[in-house]
Amino acid sequence: MSSEVVDYKMESSILTMNFERTLKAPIHCTGTGLHSNAKVSLTLLPAPPGTGVLFRRMDLGPEAEIQAIHGNVTDSRLCTTIGNGKSNGGGVSVSTIEHLMAAFAGCGVENVIVELDGAEVPIMDGSAAPFVFLIECAGIAEQNTPRRAIQVLKEISVGNEDRWASITPSDHFSLRCEIAYDNGAIGAQSYDYDSRDGSFADEMSRARTFCLESDVEEMRAAGLALGGSLDNAVVIGEHGLLNEDGLRYDTEFARHKALDCIGDLSLAGAPLMAHVHSFCAGHAMNHQLLGALLDDSDAWRWIDMDAQSPNRRNAAPQVHHAAAAASA
Repeated sequence: MSSEVVDYKMESSILTMNFERTLKAPIHCTGTGLHSNAKVSLTLLPAPPGTGVLFRRMDLGPEAEIQAIHGNVTDSRLCTTIGNGKSNGGGVSVSTIEHLMAAFAGCGVENVIVELDGAEVPIMDGSAAPFVFLIECAGIAEQNTPRRAIQVLKEISVGNEDRWASITPSDHFSLRCEIAYDNGAIGAQSYDYDSRDGSFADEMSRARTFCLESDVEEMRAAGLALGGSLDNAVVIGEHGLLNEDGLRYDTEFARHKALDCIGDLSLAGAPLMAHVHSFCAGHAMNHQLLGALLDDSDAWRWIDMDAQSPNRRNAAPQVHHAAAAASA
């Protein structure tokens, strides 16, 4: 596999961010659901321009599809869950999508079909790195459709003095994530990410989900984290880390929160031209911030990433872009 990754990295330098992108070939993996503890098979498939990220529950039939957009978020307790909103018991959902979505966003891939034989994306090692590896091995193909982005026009803020998040105008996507925990093993950390420097794979994708050992019993009593282990999470005990191998980054906790934020905000359905700053925010606040932005029609507009001048928002957006706008 290593030669395929090298080929991808050499090839990626000649790809631009001005056109939509998909995978060159299908690729497959299996794993365990973090919260369900169910064995799950996952396949990533190339998709035509305008598809966006489309989840397909193969255990329920190929017609059981859910678009990965903000308007389809149904739950944000410890993970992001989307559903297709159908009534009369026919609705389907997929949970724990944030790490996979972050990998797509970090690699600049927006058109892909995700086939699953269960209700949860496998947790793998608790980070986005295994999904980045899958994308690298499959290869990335540039498509003939110009990429469009959401340009933020004014500041939007949510939260309170204890937890908050804001999004402000910028000519590219960047993020500053700050956290503060009473637990000394975590403490106060921050991480800054800039989409222009290509640092996602090396500097963020390997950051793992984490929790306090004291919270595990409560989570499992609520039917959550049933598949959690030291193989897929960083666990902090009374006297420090329980993981013998230690941390992957000195600020791994803040980096994972930033990773989650990127995955959650990718449900806008298009790249955001904005700077995001968060303090002690989680999935719920990430979605609250994105919803507040999309709900304010004066706060954003569509632009073509290969053009200097912005286009109007009603200028024939792609299918998944239109769906994102409809959720606003």
